Parts: sequence; C-alpha cells; structure tokens
Amino acid sequence: MNSLVAEKAAEGLRNLSVGKEHKGAIAQAGGVKVLVDLIFKWSNGEGVLEHAAGALANLAADDKCSMDIASVGGVHALVILARTCKVDGVQEQAARALANLAAYGDSNSNNATVGQEAGAVEALIQLTQSARDSVRQEAAGALWNLSFDDRNREAIAAAGGVEALVALANSCSNSSPGLQERAAALRIPLFPLITIGREGGVSPLIAFARSEAEDVHETAAGALWNLAFNPGNALCIVEEGGVPTLVHLCLSSVSKMARFMAALALACMFDGRMDEVALVGTSSASTSKTVGLDGARRVALKHIEAFVLAFSDQQAFSAAAVSSDPAALMQVTESARIHEAGHLRCSGAEIGQFVSMLQNPSSVLIACAAFALLQFTIPGGRHAVHHASLLQNAGAPRVLRAAAATATAPLEAKIFARIVLWNLEHHQTDLSL
Repeated sequence: MNSLVAEKAAEGLRNLSVGKEHKGAIAQAGGVKVLVDLIFKWSNGEGVLEHAAGALANLAADDKCSMDIASVGGVHALVILARTCKVDGVQEQAARALANLAAYGDSNSNNATVGQEAGAVEALIQLTQSARDSVRQEAAGALWNLSFDDRNREAIAAAGGVEALVALANSCSNSSPGLQERAAALRIPLFPLITIGREGGVSPLIAFARSEAEDVHETAAGALWNLAFNPGNALCIVEEGGVPTLVHLCLSSVSKMARFMAALALACMFDGRMDEVALVGTSSASTSKTVGLDGARRVALKHIEAFVLAFSDQQAFSAAAVSSDPAALMQVTESARIHEAGHLRCSGAEIGQFVSMLQNPSSVLIACAAFALLQFTIPGGRHAVHHASLLQNAGAPRVLRAAAATATAPLEAKIFARIVLWNLEHHQTDLSL
C-alpha cells in the first residue's frame, strides 16, 4: 500500500465514522487496529496521520469503540502524535481523540489510561501553547476531561498545567467562543493546596462569565464554582469583583445550568471557610475585609435563596410534607430537576463539602446543598451512582436525616433532603452489585 492509498483509506474511515451508524461496523471489521497501524507505519505521511487520528477521534466518542482503541495501542499512538508531530491538523485530531477517550469517567478506565500514558499530560500542556486556536481548544478539552481523575489532576499540576491553563485563559479574550469555553473549564481548584488567584487565573474567568455567549458564561460559572472550593481562590473572586457577576448570572442567565453553578459558586464562597483567610494580615486590613465580606455575603445569600425558591413548587412541597408516598417526592423532583446537571461529575471532596454545608448555620446554604445533592443523585443521571457511593462513604444519610428533621430548617431544605435519601435508597441495589 502506498501513501496515497493509505491516505484515501484513512479519509474514507474518517468520513464513515462521523455518524453513529457505522462506528460499530468499522470496529467489527478490524478498522480500529488498521487506523492505529497506519499511524505507526506512515509516521511521515501528514495526510494519513491527520485522517487516521481524526477517524480515531470520531470512534472514541463511542464507549465500546473507545475501549477497542485503548486495547490495540491507540492511546500510545495518539500520544506519540501529540508529542512529536508538528503539523497543526494532526495535533488537533490527536488532541481531540485523547479528549474523547478521556471523557469516560464511570463506564470504562480510559480516563486513567490516557493520563498514565508516558508523556500524555506533558504533550497536551504543550499543545495549549499552540498558535492555532483549534489545537489549543482540543488540548484544553482533553486536560479538562483528564482532571476528573485524582491521579491525573496531580500529574497536571506537577507538569505545570496550572500555569499553562491560566496563561491560556489570559490569552484568549479575543478568541473563538469555543476556545474561551474550554479555557474557562479550569478544573484546577480540585488541587486544594493550589490557589489559582495567585497565578492570575480569576480575572479572565470573571470576564468569561460576563460573556453574552451562553456556553462561555455557563462554563465560566462552573469554573468559578470549582475555584471557590479553595477559600483563597474564593477570596480572590470577591476581591476581583466576581460576586456581582455571579449574582447577575444566578438571577438572569437564560441557562439553568449557568444559574445553578453560579449559585453553587456563591454558596461555596460564603460557607464560612473564606473568613479565616480574610483574617490573615494586619488587624486594620483584615477588619476591612471582614466588613466587605459581610455585605457580599448578605447579597449572595439573598440571591441563592431566590434561585432555590424558583425551583420550588409550593403546592408540591405542601403535598410532600404531609405524605410518605414516593409519588409526592417524585413530583417535587420533576419540578426542581435541572436535566443538564445530571452530566456533572463531582469528586469526593466536593460531595463532602456539600455534606458539610448541610450542617451550616445558614438555612439558605442548607437548602442549597440539599438542592445540589438532589440534582447529583437523581436516578438516571450519568454519574448518579458514583455520587451515591461518595455520599454513603461520607456518612451523608445521617446528616440528611438530621436536615430533614430539623425544626428550624425551611420546608424546601427538608423535602430536598428527604428526596436525596430516597435517591440513595434507590441506588443501594446498584452499589451492592
């Protein structure tokens, strides 16, 4: 087979693999191994490499095909391309393929496999500095997906990924909405000891949160929620003027997800942990910060409460309050449900924070935490079983029962807590298999 024939064959498989209908047939016919072999055989054939990597990227969007790719050495082949090939088109498709392979957190082990492949993280970090927007976008997406694994997060941080992604966020204010969205998707705060604020990463995210592009400000709201996990970052968000921006999103975004994540960001910022950080320094400066935080906290809690109440059907609540019928709880669930929230995947630390928030002195934060846990555990959600397992490990049932029985808690907090308990019972069968 000469290079022209190989290129045409790879191009044909790439075109066929775009839709769902041919992916399985390509895999059954041995097409995955053929594509991987083409990468190794035609290392100097730019057209062959771009089409082969593009076809693998398309196939990697299918769960079973993604496992086939990993089993025949596809991860290794794609990492080699990302590390050594200098052609933009090849780099883009290799990064896209790795991003798709790393997108599976619960259904297969490819996320960990990609992250543990020698040189993968370093190559993707390097590609975030490409001169081509599409390459940077795919590389940032791959790092975002990889960051859902604890070991991958550590590897990204150790390889300088924090600085690289902050630099990307700072550099793309005039780039395409797609790149801005990926740049905003910083999962870095899940390294609790790293304060992105000191790296200059908060300001561009707040700017992205003001974007008129729904996907961009939605992703930025999620990134700010993630950042707020670290109290030092939370204080930076306040100091950089992030509270009015998050309040605006929480109040008026057309995206339910943007409103939801803005509310979660505000809740994490004002759960009390930030106060200790604000008190560090001279007495006069810390007193001034505390006064400023008190005003910001009042504004934040007011809008968090309004957000939660907007998803509270009072008639359904009243019925659920006096009934033990699961149908009454299901009615509340349907009126409160944010379908897109079922795609979010939280870490054990994040789930633990919401469990702690259920014991917060603020009834608004208790209601917000219960509302969030409801979203994360609704049966049928992509990561609901994963979240149920984390909640069980965190001892959440006891805390939820206490929240549901607290006389001073608002009705919505009690009902939401009861629903989360019901969801955990539903998932118990899946967890015992």
